[in-house]
Amino acid sequence: MNKKILVIHGPNLNLLGEREPGVYGSTSFAELNVMIQERAEKLGMECEIFQSNHEGAIIDKLHAARKEFDGVIINAGAYTHYSYAIHDAIHDIRIPVIEVHISNIHAREGFRSHSVISPVCKGTIAGFGINSYFLALYAIAEM
Repeated sequence: MNKKILVIHGPNLNLLGEREPGVYGSTSFAELNVMIQERAEKLGMECEIFQSNHEGAIIDKLHAARKEFDGVIINAGAYTHYSYAIHDAIHDIRIPVIEVHISNIHAREGFRSHSVISPVCKGTIAGFGINSYFLALYAIAEM
């Protein structure tokens, strides 16, 4: 049986390729999603991709994921640093969740170095550009 995974992109990630290319790279959001889908397929996984700039929509998607998916990859964007509601949703769904970040959050502004969701995630991958997503795909494939 193929694993079914959900990739969640949080706020402002829809602007990839336009937003701070020195930090986030020049790959567009659409290009990244195609690359994620291609790599998931090569690993024999089904992959759904979701993006929202709204905290409640992300929480609703996490809640639904518990019955539909074998794992989640999440880049919660700025919600990483203060959303205890997303923290609680990840904790409560009880499927593996991997936190990803394109940039190295520990090498940026001080507020970005703390993640409130890390304690309830299976692991965190940060600082490898868009490859952070691909590393997370490999991690889930091996679980």
